[in-house]
Amino acid sequence: MSTPAKSALPYLDTKPQGSADFYYAVNATFRFLLRRLGEAEWRRYLEELGRGYYAPVNTAWAQGGLPAVARYWRDFFAAEPGAVVEVSECPDRVELEVRECPAIKHLRAGGREIVPQYCQHCYFCGAARAEAAGLTFRLEGGNGRCRHTYATPAAGLAPQDLAQIKEAGV
Repeated sequence: MSTPAKSALPYLDTKPQGSADFYYAVNATFRFLLRRLGEAEWRRYLEELGRGYYAPVNTAWAQGGLPAVARYWRDFFAAEPGAVVEVSECPDRVELEVRECPAIKHLRAGGREIVPQYCQHCYFCGAARAEAAGLTFRLEGGNGRCRHTYATPAAGLAPQDLAQIKEAGV
């Protein structure tokens, strides 16, 4: 009997996949924060979440470089119910091709009204995480299909154009 490989995820949970109903809570939380605080404060919240809550992962990325980023995302999406994602490693970047976003898929299946800015959360949280690890991050697409790019500064990625992030919807 072999011992399973240690996951790159910092969670203590041992079940193989999370519960998709969590996406309902995330969507509702985003709606509440956007209405209560406004878009600028919602973005600040996501950036702080990226730097603070994910600090252990950010440190692992800073220490392990792009291979650590790729391993984390492979493990992450393996635990997300309904995800169809390809993670590619290149010398100066890691790209995540999200062919079917598990969150958008579940929210649609449940008939939920999706916060239009939902897909932007990946950018604001992801950019803060990447910066903390000494990397850059870009996002394009959204509303169920997107591409995330984590890269070394030497990759010279163009600045993020927020117009490249589609609004989410039913």
